[in-house]
Amino acid sequence: MSEKRKLYIRALKQYVQTGSLGNSASQLSPALADSLPEEIVMLHERCLSTLVSGVDPEEAIRMHKLSLLFLIDVMVYGRYASAKLESSENPVHELRELMFKIHNRSSLASSKYEDVLQHLDCGIIMFDIDGYVSFVNVQMAKFLNVPRKSILGCSLRELLGHTALSGSFRKLIYKLYREMYEYRLRYQEVIDEAGRHYLVTATYGEDMDGDILISVKDITDFKRIEQSAYQNDKLALLGKIAASIAHEVRNPLTSIRGFIQLLRPHLKQLGKEDYAKIILDEIDRANGIIYEFLNSSKPSTPDKQEVHISALLKEIRLLFESEALLRGCDIEVSPVDAQLTVCIDVKQVKQALLNLVKNSLDAVDRAASNRKGLIRISADRQGGKVRIHLQDNGTGMDHHTLSRLFDPFFTTKEEGTGLGLAVCYRIIKNHGGAIGVDSVVGEGTSFHITLPAM
Repeated sequence: MSEKRKLYIRALKQYVQTGSLGNSASQLSPALADSLPEEIVMLHERCLSTLVSGVDPEEAIRMHKLSLLFLIDVMVYGRYASAKLESSENPVHELRELMFKIHNRSSLASSKYEDVLQHLDCGIIMFDIDGYVSFVNVQMAKFLNVPRKSILGCSLRELLGHTALSGSFRKLIYKLYREMYEYRLRYQEVIDEAGRHYLVTATYGEDMDGDILISVKDITDFKRIEQSAYQNDKLALLGKIAASIAHEVRNPLTSIRGFIQLLRPHLKQLGKEDYAKIILDEIDRANGIIYEFLNSSKPSTPDKQEVHISALLKEIRLLFESEALLRGCDIEVSPVDAQLTVCIDVKQVKQALLNLVKNSLDAVDRAASNRKGLIRISADRQGGKVRIHLQDNGTGMDHHTLSRLFDPFFTTKEEGTGLGLAVCYRIIKNHGGAIGVDSVVGEGTSFHITLPAM
């Protein structure tokens, strides 16, 4: 290593540690007196590369910023300090001060822009032309659940191999890489393992000088609003269909049922009474489907009255007590404040709760487990709302099922109509409330109904 480079590294190291040239300036200036500006810049880059090797990315960025100030000092004093000037003139000092002002203004603007990027509600990560992470904001680090400092300077391969990155995110990042890098797709919507929705945008091209900017926006809440609007549209359409066909179908069914009952004694004489029973059962089942159809489409205003939640939940438990015993399932109702009341249409809300408990019993029945079936029902007050919780340890549901749970005609049961939960959704919405669900496959499901408190 040349003497000039040793002096430069020593002075640069002292500067990034203390912020001052100190005694090194007197030794360095003569050594650089005969060097051209481009030679000094090249020497600076080589020495800086040596110093930053082995340090963490955050410290390397700090050293790069300070090294620019060091280079200003070196260029000013190394090139002009030895010039012969009249005593009244001090252009070196003026030039140095001007360059520092320009640098400080530039740094201040850069710092402000970086602060803005760091506090955006969307995640941002930038890959330079060589494929290394040159910038990542706090939100992106939160999305990945990886320390921000450990991401800076990583290549895509190193990021995928990061020990703190979950397996699901590795698969997700690789999928995005294929679709956005190889197929040049700029926009992608993805869902993580927790069911949250993200919009991923890639920005690249001539304006980016070879860099690639990736932004990630959590759009889960927007999706919920969109899904709610979509659900209301489907229920409105369902109402129109139900209103148009119910009358036309029920009248012929009533006539057919009447004639079958008249023919039943004759069929009995022929030993074919079972045929009559099957026909009547099927007609009753068709009527039941139409009844659910009509209930799901009725936009009728609830006939509200004050009801004690504790009494309502106890009644629900009594209605299913015998069926639960036959299925080997326990229904537990947690103690509820006796003064907790809501203003509801008792028949409608009871119907919604009965549908939910029936679904929970079916889920517990289908669970491939030796554990005893259990349904817990509880209620509490949260501010101006009353929340009713219904939890089971049944089969649970995946994200696909959850996303379509309240859709009319969507069902996972062989004999289901797919209208029960659509009815629940409509009833709770008509009461100014909300219904939500959490579920884990193999562990169970929890429904939450929110209603305005008295």
